[in-house]
Amino acid sequence: MPLYKSISVNSQTTVKIWKIEESYDVLFSALDLKPESLTRVLGMKSELHQRGFLSVRHLLREFGYTDQDLYYDKNGKPHLKDGKHISITHSFTFSGVIVSDVEVGIDIEKQREKIGVIAKKFVNYEFQYLSEDQSDYIRRLTVIWGIKESLYKLFATPGMLFREHFLVIPFMIEDLETVCWIDYKMKKYRYNSYFLEFEGFTCAYVLE
Repeated sequence: MPLYKSISVNSQTTVKIWKIEESYDVLFSALDLKPESLTRVLGMKSELHQRGFLSVRHLLREFGYTDQDLYYDKNGKPHLKDGKHISITHSFTFSGVIVSDVEVGIDIEKQREKIGVIAKKFVNYEFQYLSEDQSDYIRRLTVIWGIKESLYKLFATPGMLFREHFLVIPFMIEDLETVCWIDYKMKKYRYNSYFLEFEGFTCAYVLE
């Protein structure tokens, strides 16, 4: 089974990434899904999404959990029954899970030129240190999107906007980390953020 990467962020936090190479049948046959998860996966129209969903359950097993240990709140945020914090992501052929004693968020994105077309929808402050003529413009945009998506997953509050409420402090690709902020309803929240690249994908994750 292709556990692609395991990262010990600190003593409280671990990230695991799965490269989805197995067929749907292979992924499905090894799992014991609870009824609502079974209904959900069978209702997916895309096999790519089905395989992503199932690979996340295999990552849970790598952490020592089962599908029965996972549940979602009314905002769609995942939780673990033992009280640890979890965040989940999958994109094309990769999935990722982060588990921690503190609030966390994670996102994996494929690096694609079209992110430049929608940049103005999620970038505001960050244009102070970004420009389209930079050789790593698309890669840095993908990091910013991943960090903001991770913040959104962590905070899980309807009405939050990437462009208006999330800020990513200046960074270079080789830094592999930066600081980010949520500025929402007259309150500011600071988070540490980390990122890495592999096979044309970017993974970003944030934690308190």
